Amino acid sequence: MRNTALIMAGGRGERFWPKSRRELPKQFLSLTDDGKTMIQLTVERILPLVEMDDIYIVTNKDYKHLVREQLPEIPEENILCEPVGRNTAPCIGLGAIHIMKKYNDAVMYVLPSDHLIKFNNMFLASLKDAREVAIQGDNLVTLGITPDHPETGYGYIKIGKSAAENRAYLVERFVEKPSLEVAKEYLATEEYLWNSGMFVWKVSTILMNIQKHMPNMYQNLMRIQAAIGTEEEEAVLNREFSSMESQSIDYGIMEKAGNIYILPGTFGWDDVGSWLAVGRIKKTNESGNVVNGNIITIGTHNCIIQGDKKLIATVGIEDLIIVDTDDATLICAKDSAGDIKKVLENLKICNRDEYI
Repeated sequence: MRNTALIMAGGRGERFWPKSRRELPKQFLSLTDDGKTMIQLTVERILPLVEMDDIYIVTNKDYKHLVREQLPEIPEENILCEPVGRNTAPCIGLGAIHIMKKYNDAVMYVLPSDHLIKFNNMFLASLKDAREVAIQGDNLVTLGITPDHPETGYGYIKIGKSAAENRAYLVERFVEKPSLEVAKEYLATEEYLWNSGMFVWKVSTILMNIQKHMPNMYQNLMRIQAAIGTEEEEAVLNREFSSMESQSIDYGIMEKAGNIYILPGTFGWDDVGSWLAVGRIKKTNESGNVVNGNIITIGTHNCIIQGDKKLIATVGIEDLIIVDTDDATLICAKDSAGDIKKVLENLKICNRDEYI
């Protein structure tokens, strides 16, 4: 069965403000020393398993030009543009109907565009194992990440009994982001994995589950599929996609379906959720700082400082995030990194859209 990949690239990346903006969100930025953007790395990573012509990008219509610029090898018809953001379930459904229209059925790897993987060969091995489970029946497979600390920023998945083959386990339940105390309990039991948001299934399997658990959305998708390749395609997509409920694939399908399997992964995964990830991705200097740009630090420890040509000098500070761009500067305590989105909320209230 043919391998295809769907890469979800419609997010805004608000916790990476002020580098990530409405016109240039996080997935189109380079955060690694090789200069490649996160979406470029995602495509490069999957190429040993999927041909370039079988990689689909679902993104916001405003970002189509960025996908074309950064991934010129992707066929233009494989860049699927959402007229509005509707979370991951409609996004995945849109990709599924296009693949189904082309191939009737295929294996579908679903990957976010803004994750980083340290050990690519181990990651590919996990995807191959997941594929074997997916094609054995109408199975939905997700990759879980073996936790190494009590993280409160991720959802968790409780694993059930072993399925014996390919290191897979049945999924017992999905759980929301926990408190620190609950996260410590999860870590101690060794029965919970981090929810990576990466999936493997047959296109026919995910569409069957959408039909069962999200029937209204399924009807929207079927009307879109019928219009693919016709003069009415854009009008039908705009009408039908905009009328879909905004829903995550976890809540809409995975928490309700049967035949859900999970494979534990230890391939150096990072979801790059906030500026704190830069401290994990890049090397720190002898003072624990991660610096980029024209930087002088004196008595500065455990800081993330990102600039450009403008000189940034810091004296006697610690545990701060400092990000400087042409028109905005962020100064944030590391333990408040999750609140950066509130800056954008404030800017929206004040109608200061030029900074968003």
